Amino acid sequence: MSVEFIGFIANSNASETILRQGQVLDPAYIETVAKAHEFAGFDRALLAFHSTTPDALQVAQHVLTITKSLKVMIAQRPGFTAPTLLARQLATLDQLYGGRVSLHVITGGNAIELRQDGNTLDDKDERYARTSEFLDVVRLEWTSDEPFNYSGKYYNVENGFSQVKPLQTGGIYTFVGGGSDAAIEVAGKHADTFALWGESYAQVRDVTARVRAAAAKHGKPAPRFSLSVRPILADTEEQAWRKAETILERATALQDQTGYRRPNHATDGAKRLLALADQGSRIDKRLWTEIAKLTGANSNTTALVGTPEQVAEVFADYYDLGVSHFLIRGFDPLPDAVEYGRELIPLTRELIAKRQVTHGEAAE
Repeated sequence: MSVEFIGFIANSNASETILRQGQVLDPAYIETVAKAHEFAGFDRALLAFHSTTPDALQVAQHVLTITKSLKVMIAQRPGFTAPTLLARQLATLDQLYGGRVSLHVITGGNAIELRQDGNTLDDKDERYARTSEFLDVVRLEWTSDEPFNYSGKYYNVENGFSQVKPLQTGGIYTFVGGGSDAAIEVAGKHADTFALWGESYAQVRDVTARVRAAAAKHGKPAPRFSLSVRPILADTEEQAWRKAETILERATALQDQTGYRRPNHATDGAKRLLALADQGSRIDKRLWTEIAKLTGANSNTTALVGTPEQVAEVFADYYDLGVSHFLIRGFDPLPDAVEYGRELIPLTRELIAKRQVTHGEAAE
């Protein structure tokens, strides 16, 4: 099973510890971070989606233009673009940029935020039902050799057809995220990779088993699994934990400065991280939960703290649990991406390759 590292390209320089200065969309920053990820050995990078931020599809096209090998993982929410149109948009990009496009499907857990884009489905399970239909249509648009009809509750298509198909055989690689039972059902039917946040070993065992069961129910092969986490690295373990405490101090001070308040609506994924934080600040070998607790787990905010060798060892543990994709970003995004490329990424690849040989496992 091959290993992949996924980075994160924000629209400007900001994080839980860095207050954005200047414009929301900073082309120079985007270009610098994209090239840094490519140089550091990342396989692809996530372009996120939110109801108020720049359009991820167009930012992704810019990233593809200024890089040569880096793939993009474009987050999109079903319900706001016609599935036939999005399928053709992604297929066009995939053809133009040599098969470097992937889709990250985010249904959205906060109904209040979703209304900013005109959403009318407040029931989360119903939104996931819409997502499933959406992906049915997208896949037909990508793969059907003749006009197709689709009749569902949320989408009806007559004689749908796309002249442009993805360069990738079988359609564009698709990630599905979410923490609810409904999300797991959708992933079992549609995901090439299911995206988890940075959870404990026990939580990963639980979720991956449920997703595999959902896939089997739909007669599908089990998807791969991705883990999203924030590595905090230093030359020694003691220095790494001091660095983590400094990050917590800066994040707390920034919240005080901006008047941030923890969101009063937690998604299912956020609830899982907060439940983990209730168990303690340090889980398993070196999973750190303090930033998740501080922010209400408003994004992927658990961290792995240690030396590059120690964090690589934890990644190898997750690999043994079935995780093959690692989505990593730092609290100081640009220098952290460069730092990950120096040691963490090559060390992890090397360690997992050794385990593959030991276990007699093929790399793919």
